[in-house]
Amino acid sequence: MGKTVLAYSGGLDTTTCIAWIKEKYGNEVITVTVDVGQQENFKEIEERAYKAGASKHYFLDAKDEFADEYISEAIKANGFYEKKYPLSTSLARPLIAKKAAEIAKKENADSVAHGSTGKGNDQVRFDVTLKALYPGVKIIAPVREWNMSRDEELKYLLNKGIPYKTSRSEFSIDENLWGRSIESGRLEDPFFEPPEEAFAWTVSPEKAPDKPEYLEIGFKKGVPETLNGEKMKLSEMIALLNKIAGKNAVGRIDHIEDRVVGIKSREVYETPAALVLIEAHQELEKLTLPKTILRFKPYIEEQWSFMIYDGLWADPLRNALEAFIEETQKSVEGEVRLKLFKGNVSVVGRKSDRSLYKHELSTYSSASTFDQKQAVGFINLFALQTLVYREVNQDDGHP
Repeated sequence: MGKTVLAYSGGLDTTTCIAWIKEKYGNEVITVTVDVGQQENFKEIEERAYKAGASKHYFLDAKDEFADEYISEAIKANGFYEKKYPLSTSLARPLIAKKAAEIAKKENADSVAHGSTGKGNDQVRFDVTLKALYPGVKIIAPVREWNMSRDEELKYLLNKGIPYKTSRSEFSIDENLWGRSIESGRLEDPFFEPPEEAFAWTVSPEKAPDKPEYLEIGFKKGVPETLNGEKMKLSEMIALLNKIAGKNAVGRIDHIEDRVVGIKSREVYETPAALVLIEAHQELEKLTLPKTILRFKPYIEEQWSFMIYDGLWADPLRNALEAFIEETQKSVEGEVRLKLFKGNVSVVGRKSDRSLYKHELSTYSSASTFDQKQAVGFINLFALQTLVYREVNQDDGHP
């Protein structure tokens, strides 16, 4: 008998995976559930795993590791895929794969399984990370192999005598500390407006409070450290901001996304804390970093975001990009004041001991120390080649 470690979410797909792997491969199945901030009843998930035939179940609380080692990198990188999606599911997958690989080694398992489909991005994120962290391990992806519909999965479990209580939601949901993704059902029509029942973390702008709420977030070396003056763990701050921003209708994202496998997909997300923290971080960078870095860093950020989305967490380029990003964050310290109101988040104040904003240079009052006369020579040199070009080519019909 072989031994398979299954990354187990407790949903219909991975529950069916337990019985299917045992039947098809004759393997013992050990399940691993990793808590990355999803709001689930983990005791029920464990019971479900055993009812479906698991021989052993592991529950791992990885919320702090997720926040401190994964989300923090996304904040420093201002991580958005295609300038819109803050990589919530993308960031969690390599961590879950890492934990599954660790248990597989501990249990001397000869295979690791996951419940990803053959049409999505997660299969790439799991497979690449598992191959990198556990070279030579066999990877089993039952959903990719069997191609069952949801009804067929339920019938399969019923025939096996395995009880499964289905969710009434028409949507496929994945959530963790950094965000909640919603897809399938009527959302597959990109012209259809997401209904209110699709959302759980955010209210609509119409139902948000009529009075704005203000927050102050303190950063140290690019990482959030305090909320309204109170120092707290990053995981706790994110969880609290999800509630605060969500009740102010901040965090809804609806866009067309380019999947790794080439499919265009309509994706809906709730990421309240992510939008607040990255907005605050970007504004603090503007205060503390020179324009040379501010102009170049977005190229690095975009490449980093592509790599995370594409499942290349284990690639050495990520480490190289993060080394650059880390160097830029040494001076990104200070406080940012934000205003949340009916779906909008805006920065209304910022301060830092590392600020490059100098009042005596910027002010238009008589207290200014900026010598305006120096501007004449600067302009002449700054525009010199432009003016010479115009002089040399004045007969070429240029306007």
